[in-house]
Amino acid sequence: MSILRSAIAVAVVLIAVETGSEARAGAPRRPGGAESVYLQDVRFALDEIEKRCGHFFPVKKIDWKAVRKEFLEKAAKVKSDQEHLVLLVKLLARLRDGHASLRPLEKGKAVKWPDDGSRDFTGPGMFLCRSGGKVLVKSSWGPAQAAGVLPGMEVVKVNGGPVAKWLAAKVAELSETRSFSTDHQAYSYACHWGLAAKPGTKLRLELRGVDGKKVERTLTYSRASVVPEGPAVLPSGLKGSSDLQYGTTPDGYGYIHVRRCPGNLPELTDGALAALGDVPGMILDFRGNSGGGMDHDAFLGRFVPQGRSIRFAKGYASAGPSPYGGPVVVIVDATVRSTGETASGIFKEDGRGYMIGECPTAGMSSGKATIDLPSRLFSLYVSVSSNKGRFNGGRGIEGIGVIPHETVELEAADLAKGVDTLIRRAEGILKDFPKGKVPYDPAAFGWKKDGAGKSQS
Repeated sequence: MSILRSAIAVAVVLIAVETGSEARAGAPRRPGGAESVYLQDVRFALDEIEKRCGHFFPVKKIDWKAVRKEFLEKAAKVKSDQEHLVLLVKLLARLRDGHASLRPLEKGKAVKWPDDGSRDFTGPGMFLCRSGGKVLVKSSWGPAQAAGVLPGMEVVKVNGGPVAKWLAAKVAELSETRSFSTDHQAYSYACHWGLAAKPGTKLRLELRGVDGKKVERTLTYSRASVVPEGPAVLPSGLKGSSDLQYGTTPDGYGYIHVRRCPGNLPELTDGALAALGDVPGMILDFRGNSGGGMDHDAFLGRFVPQGRSIRFAKGYASAGPSPYGGPVVVIVDATVRSTGETASGIFKEDGRGYMIGECPTAGMSSGKATIDLPSRLFSLYVSVSSNKGRFNGGRGIEGIGVIPHETVELEAADLAKGVDTLIRRAEGILKDFPKGKVPYDPAAFGWKKDGAGKSQS
């Protein structure tokens, strides 16, 4: 009899423990203890993400306990594969991982995202930027330009409300289904790609011109790209390809816009450097860089004098037929992503150049892993480690970005005149290079300017 009572007591304890555990998890089981396949997937995803990505949670300020409670409760109510797809996408958005994506397995290929009309979205013909606490029109063309919305204007109100509140709501809306590695990446996205809407959408804008006068304009969406080129204003007369363009600035400095990082980027750089020759300084502009994949050592080696090598945080040997040995200024912002961050970042972190930017790079540069879900409908593609672990004092890039030596914001007066403030500032730095902040000293590697202001190496 005592054995029976003991067995009953143990069973009661086990039931209480299981019930308490489930209550804490926030998701009830179905009658009989069975879970839906959708709830099983979400429970598995939450566990695996915490196991593999949890080390990012403090950096990205993620409360995974709250996320777990929210999504287990929602998963218990899912009734279709499409609802499951939507919920998993929203779960990945909470991970704050710019590379995170939901990928269909064979069983899930027929499951489609609900038609929300976004495939037909277009842009307003403008991009925005933040400067001195204000929101400025960074660039305008097409419908925005036709409506009298011009670069350098301050946006005061949108549809009758403060622009700051409007942008904050847009960031929150985008963040429901898109994963951003950093706050500055999310804000930058809202000011560029995030302005997309259905053709015919109207924006009522209250603007302040550079003369201080307020004006009201109504902008109607028609056809305009939402993909930022990068700089607010490119120097005129550039040559090259969509991946890399080059030329000179008004003051005669070399300028290379690295739009993407394809495998042949080092060879593309060779052509640019040969054409530019012995310029007195070089500007490498990575704004708008969407990433890619290439040999980083070979790329930076194009900026090490012939027959020489450098070693500060890491060693690099000279590479290519026309390497450049003069001073280098690198320009970045939050549109610089993935390989664009590592390719630009090595110039700062490994001592070769001086970096300026409106803000750090996007902070989405990582090693990834694929997690197949139990239902075999989908897999999760997530970041599990940070690239360039030596950057940022050993914290890497993911969730942080590459932080410039100097923050430089676009200025309204420059934008109104068709001048990119960061390129102008880069020219000023090259005229009086801050040697103490950059380990590489061109003169120590045999580079010098001739009497005409040109360089020799």
